Amino acid sequence: QVQLVESGGGLVQAGGSLRLSCAASGRTFSSYGMGWFRQAPGKEREFVAAISWSWSGGSTHYAGSVKGRFTISRDNAKNTVFLQMNSLKPEDTAVYYCAVEGRMYGSGSYYPGEYDSWGQGTQVTVSS
Repeated sequence: QVQLVESGGGLVQAGGSLRLSCAASGRTFSSYGMGWFRQAPGKEREFVAAISWSWSGGSTHYAGSVKGRFTISRDNAKNTVFLQMNSLKPEDTAVYYCAVEGRMYGSGSYYPGEYDSWGQGTQVTVSS
């Protein structure tokens, strides 16, 4: 059973930065793609960023709305994936979830259905 625990959310002013972390256990971390999704009140969960499996590094993918502002990375030695969020906007306000892909050696999918384990979520609030 995979366990994912997010941290790093909070309240920040527009233009500020936050760094989210997601610690994983219960699976060979480096062999799986990881993703970040978010869900704002009254909206569907949406893709934010993903990173492929990798022994080190990994290829990355971003939603158009965050490209150039957010950076996803992974530290396999710590079984942790990060989401560095810069130039935050009020529309980035949401609960952010990390997730792990269900199949090994994945590329980091845009689709929630490709992920089989999810964290509990961490709230990010950006004030104007």
